[in-house]
Amino acid sequence: MLEALNASVGQSVTCSKTVGESDVYLFAGITGDLSPNHVDEAAMSRTTYGHRIAHGALLVGYMSRASTMICDACGPLMATHLPVSLGYDRVRFVRAVLIGDTITIDYRISGIDAGKLRTMADIELRNQSGAVCAVAVHVMQWILRS
Repeated sequence: MLEALNASVGQSVTCSKTVGESDVYLFAGITGDLSPNHVDEAAMSRTTYGHRIAHGALLVGYMSRASTMICDACGPLMATHLPVSLGYDRVRFVRAVLIGDTITIDYRISGIDAGKLRTMADIELRNQSGAVCAVAVHVMQWILRS
């Protein structure tokens, strides 16, 4: 049945985004996460990071953009099924993302569970220098439209 989903292992999308100050401040305001890590340049200038860092949850939000792009790439599937994210497993933030960094998200379908109508994808988020900053596994459920 997943053949009808038009999804295959190895299928991938890539997207990039420069993390702006407004991204971080708007996210902080929406979530209430006003930690000095994200909003206090003076405090962060005295740390090993040297500058404010983006919220990890904001980075997961950027990963979500890539998951939407893979859905669009699955073409005919969207006429018969709707994608629902079941979550991001094994999320790790291995390097800080600073305000002003340009990140690239690589989203690659790594597995398909035809019986459950699910796809699994490996995600890598890299900075402009190519350093891995975050990784995750995304689980997507494909539900039949009624």
